[in-house]
Amino acid sequence: MDAELTWTGARFAPLVPLWALGLLAALVLALLALGLWRRAPGVWLRFAAGLAVLTALAGPSLVKELREPRASVAALILDETASDGVDGRPERLAAAEAAMRAAVERMNLERPMELKVIRVESAMNAAGHDLGSPIFGALNEILAETDPERIAGAVVVSDGRAHDAALAGFPAPVHLLSTGREGEYDRRLLLESAPSFAVVRENIPIRIRVEDLGAAPTRPGQSVLVNVRVNGEIAVQQSVTLGVSETIMATVNAPGLAAVEVSVEPLAGQLTGRNDRAAFTLRAARERLRVLLVSGAPHAGQRAWRNLLKADPAVDLVHFTILRPIEKDPGASSDELSLIPFPTRELFMEKLDDFDLVIFDRYAERDILDPTYIMNVARYIRAGGAALITAGPEFAGVDSLERSPLGATLPARPTGRLLEGAFRPRVTDLGGRHPVTADLARAYPPSEESAEAPSWGSWLRIVQVDPREEANALMESPEGEPLLILDRVGQGRVALLASDTIWLWARGFEGGGPQAELFRRLAHWLMKEPELEEDALVAEVVGARIGVTRRSLAEEGPERARVVTPSGIELLAPFEAAGPGLWRAEIETPELGVHVVTDGEWRTLAAVGGASPREFENAVATDEIFRPLLDATGGASLRVAEGLPDIRRVQAGRPAEGRGWIGLVEREASVLRAASLTPLPPAWLALLIAAGLLVAAWRREGR
Repeated sequence: MDAELTWTGARFAPLVPLWALGLLAALVLALLALGLWRRAPGVWLRFAAGLAVLTALAGPSLVKELREPRASVAALILDETASDGVDGRPERLAAAEAAMRAAVERMNLERPMELKVIRVESAMNAAGHDLGSPIFGALNEILAETDPERIAGAVVVSDGRAHDAALAGFPAPVHLLSTGREGEYDRRLLLESAPSFAVVRENIPIRIRVEDLGAAPTRPGQSVLVNVRVNGEIAVQQSVTLGVSETIMATVNAPGLAAVEVSVEPLAGQLTGRNDRAAFTLRAARERLRVLLVSGAPHAGQRAWRNLLKADPAVDLVHFTILRPIEKDPGASSDELSLIPFPTRELFMEKLDDFDLVIFDRYAERDILDPTYIMNVARYIRAGGAALITAGPEFAGVDSLERSPLGATLPARPTGRLLEGAFRPRVTDLGGRHPVTADLARAYPPSEESAEAPSWGSWLRIVQVDPREEANALMESPEGEPLLILDRVGQGRVALLASDTIWLWARGFEGGGPQAELFRRLAHWLMKEPELEEDALVAEVVGARIGVTRRSLAEEGPERARVVTPSGIELLAPFEAAGPGLWRAEIETPELGVHVVTDGEWRTLAAVGGASPREFENAVATDEIFRPLLDATGGASLRVAEGLPDIRRVQAGRPAEGRGWIGLVEREASVLRAASLTPLPPAWLALLIAAGLLVAAWRREGR
């Protein structure tokens, strides 16, 4: 752009101090007043001479500047947030962008015009909370980067949904080209409150409100159906009234992290279905762990089990103990032996389902419990209960539990052999990948005597068993005899410990061992704690990133994780090994809302940007948020769907919008490149003029 040389004004550089120049000016004015009062004939000539002297002393100079014209700047703000990605809005945004670029290119041929384009995307803070559309922040960015005298105007292409602080003003017209259309409507589900913690099998309140926005073809008070899914399974179906906040009660039946999804039936012809559902994650825990411990023949480890369970204040323990074998008849009737009858029927028939875990510790079938009770325990397991059997010598004999109605649920059958002798248990290869026993020996590294077995203490007896084909053996003896076997039966779980000498670990024998930690993990696996699931898919959200964790007993994990965004876009990321039986992947998503995460076999949900993304609280286009700014700057609000406006250049102070057109203000900004001073007039010329005037005044007065 060529620079222009122009005269821009005068500058003064006094040859004497300003106070002296002021005194001289006052003296000249006083002489003028005296001369006018006395009507002296040469008074004006003398005044002109005084002015010439004052001008010479003031040192006037003409300023000549070399200025380079600057191009005017037109701003184009493109709203590419999630709410502007529905109902054909991306196509309208692209058409408006093309029209703006073409108009500025045409104006640039007449007088320089620069276009600055800012694309606004959905924003989230460091905590991963959805901040919505920061459109006004984009206008502030233009103000921060551009000289206000160069800004010709701003065109915002958006649905009008801005979620940051509005601007009070702008140095040029701001126009809104709406991507919405006339008569659009939408249905949304707002999650007003949701718990982050729950107690297993207790009601949790979920407060929601379903609204139809815009020109929806529904009537007030109409009912719609809402579904609540917990971990992918429908937990509640309930009708709610449009526009009314209502509370839905749901329950979580398993402890750990639970993905809860609330959805409403869609409205035909609505803008988007992405705000018809909301998801959140809560952590469920059992209020108390209810354990039924059934002890058979008295033995040294019986107190170890009882002490372990009673040491935890969160455990409610009911201990059913057989004090004498039935064959040892003391010669007294049962009524004479007991003042208070033990509530056997109540425990094993009426209240059995209230227990979280049933433990049979060296129990033998000697007609102490009615077979009906044992059958009910088997039913309890298949219906989702949990049982742990610790086997002693009686498990290998004719009184074995394997011969009872419970036998069909056990993970292994006894062979009838009892192996005596000290040995150090070890974790199997499969156990190294199972959460129950993985890293169990971390605090007990291999000893110098054996590089295969950890340095924990020995056990002294094994009941030889033959595991069922589908069961998992996690621990074994050095000779390969199974020690800890886990299995799933129906909806429940069973574990068998094929030794009754684990209590030696609790007594510190040969340094002891992690009995408490093993039991804690075992109990949590039996009760389906998600952290101990050996086959699971877990998704955790941090900001815009979804971390996917896959646990499996397989030696090779899945190839990649697949995430389906709310708009249906499929994102892929490879799994990387993170430990035995553990693989992780990480995916960054460009969208907010409920994402579906899968590895091809398992499926879970991840809510990005919060339970109800701010972008979809209201997706119906509006100009109400921008109206104060449009009125303050003289801008227009038009719909792209009704036709693209003509974009023209207007003079400052003239209207910037009209029927079918919007205007950008003509700016004449420039930057100073150089300046020079030319004295005016020269000092000698001023003095010569003053002398001539004084001579003329003298001659005038001498006549």
